[in-house]
Amino acid sequence: MDTEYARTYLMVVTAGSFYLAAERLHVSQSTVSTRIRSLEDRLGVQLFARKKSGVELTQAGRRFHKHAASLVRTVEAARHELGVPEAYEDSVTVGGRFGLWDGLLTVWLARIQTQLPGLSVRAQVGFEEDLMHGLAEGQIDIALMYTPQSRPGLIVEPLLEERLVRVSSHGREDAAVGDDYVFVDWGADFRAAHSVSFPEFAGAGVTASIGWLALELISRRGGGGYFPLRLVRPHLARRELRLVKGAPEFSLTAYVVYPRERRSEKIEYALEGIRLTAKSVSQASVMD
Repeated sequence: MDTEYARTYLMVVTAGSFYLAAERLHVSQSTVSTRIRSLEDRLGVQLFARKKSGVELTQAGRRFHKHAASLVRTVEAARHELGVPEAYEDSVTVGGRFGLWDGLLTVWLARIQTQLPGLSVRAQVGFEEDLMHGLAEGQIDIALMYTPQSRPGLIVEPLLEERLVRVSSHGREDAAVGDDYVFVDWGADFRAAHSVSFPEFAGAGVTASIGWLALELISRRGGGGYFPLRLVRPHLARRELRLVKGAPEFSLTAYVVYPRERRSEKIEYALEGIRLTAKSVSQASVMD
């Protein structure tokens, strides 16, 4: 079977519609439809139930998922194995949000390079959509994110509870949102909690989806916003930023996502190392 058909099927599952799958694959919607129709003809079953709002997996479509994922993973595993540098025994690809690399995955990476010098690590940065697709296609072995989607064949495991605190370069004495407020979009759960705490908030002059970008802006022009405590702790210690008195705190769960199958001994070791690193980071936040 052409792996391109299997990849297209997995993308439709991830995207939830032929139209969005076509956008992400950079092909026409008719191409996606043709590939899926050809795949269904070869298998002799209907994989998707077409609806106005998109598509939904049929029972046969759900059963086919593990086979499609296995097919794509086999090809990716061969690429990984052939791509392992000669000085290394194995490789692992880890993806994560920028904020989850900063102060967490970078700590783990430094440790595992010492503990497993024979393991080559491919580090990737991305948002949830790209990370989930990489996992489904077998291009990523382990991914860390804030708002994962439940997908067949993937395990979603709570990893870390972030404390989102309000900080400011001006040492504000009240929790009111001013003109210098930078809204950092930490996901749907944060947006909902933020709107409850700040019902009159009509939007900020700057909205950022990457915490590092917002911190860089605040360091240059001043201002404030919400960030995980572990990320701003060094700035607080140097008195570059201060906690805003009376501002509510929010919690944000970080998850580690990995395939139910296809885990080598070294990948299991890497996964356990990430759990231990997250645990130490979590304990440090609780003690503050």
